[in-house]
Amino acid sequence: MRSGSDLATLGQRIRHFRGQRGLTLDQLGERVGLAGSQLSLIENGKREPKLSTLDALAESLGIELAELLSREAPSRRAALELELGRAQASPLYAALALPAIKPGRGITDEQLEAVVGLHRELQRRASEAIATPEEARRANTEQRARMRERDNSLPEIEELAEEQVRASGHVSGALTHREVSVMAERLGFQLIYASDLPASTRSITDLANGRIYLPPASIPGGHGLRSMALQAMAHRLLGHERPASYAEFLQQRLEINYFAACCLMPRDASVAFLSEAKKEKRLAIEDFRDAFGVTHEAAALRFTNLATSHLDMTVHFVRVNGEGALLKGYENDGLPLPTDVTGSIEGQWVCKKWSARRAFRETNRTTENYQYTDTPAGTFWCATQTGRTDDEEFSITVGVPFNQAKWFRGRETTVREVSRCPDPSCCRRPSEKLADRWTGRAWPSARLHAHVLSPLPSGTFPGVDDSEVFEFLESHAER
Repeated sequence: MRSGSDLATLGQRIRHFRGQRGLTLDQLGERVGLAGSQLSLIENGKREPKLSTLDALAESLGIELAELLSREAPSRRAALELELGRAQASPLYAALALPAIKPGRGITDEQLEAVVGLHRELQRRASEAIATPEEARRANTEQRARMRERDNSLPEIEELAEEQVRASGHVSGALTHREVSVMAERLGFQLIYASDLPASTRSITDLANGRIYLPPASIPGGHGLRSMALQAMAHRLLGHERPASYAEFLQQRLEINYFAACCLMPRDASVAFLSEAKKEKRLAIEDFRDAFGVTHEAAALRFTNLATSHLDMTVHFVRVNGEGALLKGYENDGLPLPTDVTGSIEGQWVCKKWSARRAFRETNRTTENYQYTDTPAGTFWCATQTGRTDDEEFSITVGVPFNQAKWFRGRETTVREVSRCPDPSCCRRPSEKLADRWTGRAWPSARLHAHVLSPLPSGTFPGVDDSEVFEFLESHAER
């Protein structure tokens, strides 16, 4: 079944070729066995013709069926009319409560060009509007709630990734750079490593010339080249359009990250590996990480995708910076993540008793740190690994309820803490003795975080400098 946009283009092409042949609606309709009114509905994109009707139309118009079914507008005028139709059908225009303009013969090409140009500018300004922090946090919170309802699992993307990985020739072990290149080639893209990528981008896809530009080396402490290439491919495989809102931008980011993780840690191979480890009671994120050649965070997040749907266990994940602020989190095991009044977790302080913060005080940071934590919601077992980027240190924690710790390496740890958060007396309020001694006798100079005063980045793709991107593409187009 064709989309509304495809039907509109088809209708325009039929009308175009009918006009070239000097036929009226009734004359062409008689040739193909349709009333002129029925043919008019097809030309206006309001009815999808049968294949037999399309064959008859192509034959009557003296053209090949493939030419009739082309998705290109048959003329500049037709392209403008189609674009106007799409613009007037958008939620942005509907919100204005203005009447729709029918581009009849009384409207000249110049007038139509002007109206379409106004719509383009209206859309551009709406797309580049700066999302407020409240809007962004709300969108992120809603997205996290949706993923929690789905146990952080997206089966449709899992299936797509499995198909792509199998088609690359991959059999076992870590997905190689060569196999990623094969996946790109099957989509009609060549991977090119460029040292002059704009600083505001991680990759750039040149749709016109079939190229995906990547940096020449992995980003320290971040995603590797395989992941960046797979994310770029995911936009095309998932049929993403330019995001119309910050919420849609976040959803696209989630989906491309999910696809890349599914390729680097394929579902069937990952489930087999994790199931065997669970059977032998030696589950460990660091082993999962090493088996597939990914970062610790990538392995931890991938584990949350599979734990509930394939291993029959609930789980939580948190990434915390060195100051104790929660950067990213997920749970479906009841762990009480700290939230603000809107339900957002990002930027909230996690309890100082949690292993996510205690791990920063450990002298041995080469392996995971294990801990049991008693909380108001029950006892949880956690494994935490610390790391560092150029900007800050961080910790990655994966945990489960007490009764599921038996499947993990590190379950025998004797480290145990009691957390009463969000009760402020747990770790946020000073003891009475310290309060009596220092209240009114200290004046700390607070460090201002630059991001507090910075607006969210604007643009269709937030934070990306379009002029730099286009200049980059222009400089590489002839190479």
